[in-house]
Amino acid sequence: MPNLYTLSGPDSITVYWDLPARPAERYEILLDGARRGSTGRTHFTLRGLAPDTSYQIEVRPLGAVRARTESPKRRLDVTAQPFGAAGDGQTDDTAALQRALDACGAGDCVYFPAGVYRSGALFGHSDMELYLAEGAVLQGAEEPEAYAPRIRSRFEGAEMECYASLLNFGTLDHTAGPNCRNVRIWGEGTIRGGGYALAWATIQSEKERMKDQLAAMQDLVKTCESENTIPGRVRGRLINLSNCQNVRIAGLTLADGPSWNVHMVYCRDVVTDHCTFRSQGIWNGDGWDPDSSEGCTLFASTFYTQDDSVAIKSGKNPEGNRIGRPTRRVRVFDCRSAFGHGICIGSEISGGIEDVAVWDCDLANSQYGLMVKGTRKRGGGVRGLSVRRCTLPRVMVCQVGYNDDGVPGPRPPIFREMLFEDLTLTGRCLDADQALDGGQGGGFAPCMPIQLEGFDGAGYELRDVTLRRIALAGGGTVQLARCKGVSLEDVRTV
Repeated sequence: MPNLYTLSGPDSITVYWDLPARPAERYEILLDGARRGSTGRTHFTLRGLAPDTSYQIEVRPLGAVRARTESPKRRLDVTAQPFGAAGDGQTDDTAALQRALDACGAGDCVYFPAGVYRSGALFGHSDMELYLAEGAVLQGAEEPEAYAPRIRSRFEGAEMECYASLLNFGTLDHTAGPNCRNVRIWGEGTIRGGGYALAWATIQSEKERMKDQLAAMQDLVKTCESENTIPGRVRGRLINLSNCQNVRIAGLTLADGPSWNVHMVYCRDVVTDHCTFRSQGIWNGDGWDPDSSEGCTLFASTFYTQDDSVAIKSGKNPEGNRIGRPTRRVRVFDCRSAFGHGICIGSEISGGIEDVAVWDCDLANSQYGLMVKGTRKRGGGVRGLSVRRCTLPRVMVCQVGYNDDGVPGPRPPIFREMLFEDLTLTGRCLDADQALDGGQGGGFAPCMPIQLEGFDGAGYELRDVTLRRIALAGGGTVQLARCKGVSLEDVRTV
């Protein structure tokens, strides 16, 4: 039986669990022996509970777990003295908000009432909580200098000095464990970055700063996606988590980072739930990116993302091979995409990616569905992937040619041990125009529902893959190349 996990607030407890090998049609939820509801999903939230109280939660037929609600915390209202944030959408509230974050102790909660709080980079610490009430917007500035000085970060697999993000926790150190712990960012409000304006201003500023370097490396620039690739790597994120442990992000709308929205690198035990991600019009506008991190869980969230809804990473050759920190134990369930690319593993996989499970997701409105990708240069690889009970346009395990600049790693990646079960594959993906403009133009295009391929050379084939109970809506074919040990069980057209 799967373990039961809990997330507690002062008046609620959310219980969740992995999808069993033989799932029940519904799960009955009992609180101290009294029935509180049922669900066909693998999570349930109990509300209206007493603070600082222990409860027994039973999930039939799986088992039971005890959990305790939190004690009430002292509210640090950012608009009150000694902080004095204006929240009027015009005033620069950075200094006021930073004072509130600095003052927050383990028994406190930084509270944002309704209002628009304009801010540059903010820096948090261990044992703190941020709560954004309904109508509260933490609005990132559009000027790059609001995120200076630069901090050590990692972008597209390489460690480098980047502009700070709107919210920053922890200090990057690939040689060490967590240096920031026990953080909660939650509520009913919105965290919105500087978006396209900030991204473009950052790129132009960096182009000017690097003009002599870029002129001297034209051969490398030609191998990149565009002339903006190298200067674009210094953009910050919306929320940056470096070397963090025990972080929860819940209930919020997370929007318009200048690149990725939530990036966790060298982290452990990060849970994101009941969030909405929006990044229309943002180049590299990923939603949720675990990077060389362990124990990352995402559920009950919706994506309106320009790029990948989820992008799972572990470094880029050759640095990623040398650092060698894999991403492990990632869970993504009960999520949906309105547009964008879908769930992608790679292409930065040089540190290895292991034990990823995806279930109960509806990504029919996406360009790629579920994609595992890498270049021959990467090294590393992906093993232990399961994708179950999902609706997708297609499943792809493949080679790609982009993001391929730099020195090769020691060998090609290895893809192996994958299960695809109880899937509906529509064979209709969002075309590039619709994926990029948020579904306002273009339409759906036919696509191959299953494409599986490994790499050239003995030992680098895609190995040990099972496809079981796969419904190919509208027909379609299965394409295999450089594969070994592929089992097809009840793969049918409907």
